[in-house]
Amino acid sequence: MSPFLLTRTLPVDATEAALRADVLAGLSRRPKTLPPKWFYDARGSELFEEITRLPEYYPTRAEREVLVAHAADIAAASGARTLIELGSGSSEKTRHLLDALPLLHSYVPVDVSESALTGAAEALLAERPELNVHALIADFTGGLALPGTPGPRLVAFLGGTIGNLLPEERAAFLRSVRSILSPGDALLLGTDLVKEPDTLVAAYDDAAGVTAAFNKNVLEVVNRVLDADFDLAAFDHVARWDAEAEWIEMRLRARSALTVKIHELDLVVSFEEGEELRTEVSAKFRRERVRDELGAAGMRLDQWWTDTAGRFAVSLATAV
Repeated sequence: MSPFLLTRTLPVDATEAALRADVLAGLSRRPKTLPPKWFYDARGSELFEEITRLPEYYPTRAEREVLVAHAADIAAASGARTLIELGSGSSEKTRHLLDALPLLHSYVPVDVSESALTGAAEALLAERPELNVHALIADFTGGLALPGTPGPRLVAFLGGTIGNLLPEERAAFLRSVRSILSPGDALLLGTDLVKEPDTLVAAYDDAAGVTAAFNKNVLEVVNRVLDADFDLAAFDHVARWDAEAEWIEMRLRARSALTVKIHELDLVVSFEEGEELRTEVSAKFRRERVRDELGAAGMRLDQWWTDTAGRFAVSLATAV
């Protein structure tokens, strides 16, 4: 069996330290904010998997359609010998690419979760014992130090996750990706596309209330890790389309005036009735914006594929 290596570039206590910093900064300002990465403890990950199966939530199905239909095209265009997946999780989506890349030597999954990386690697190596897997426990938004692997290299950032970054964060992230690529290496990027507001809002405010539970889970994480006393029932889930910014915002709205104590931070946070806490932006894209943002980071948009309904795009950009 080929080797499985696991490298930690994220300190063991970095997750809690980052949560403390984000909560202190985000809840001390107006308007209040929390980053969406804190949805994803074990319960949050289960809820998101449930969301991906909801009839209203099309992005996962649409992206899978593109990857299945165009995996061979992606392989031919990239010629990749190393596949690097940012935010790999279970590595489920990339199986289509792994099957299609005839010259693949190494797979480098990158995630903050050691258990997710280990579980995914064990499953992959059981199916593909010839594959070299070098997993990285790392926060890809903080810069990357990649292992030495053969080129050409293909970096995959799928799921539309880039939409969770604000414009200045996206620019910094794309520059960071470009900095680890050699000329001829490529980025495979999944982006949800601008469409009718009703379709977009429904995808983030489903009839069954699963997304509402997912949104409120960020408060449960703060309660558990930082000994806070958020009452989840005191907040309503809100999903709103911002036509000017072209993004969906998810918020939690206080039903009445209330006070929350976060004991680990020695912090008291007051909410007015109707005050909203922003927990996520999910930007939607047009081809021109993707091309321009990639170009500003030193990458050229070479290929653009969408699902048959034109809801979601997967693009291939080459480092220049």
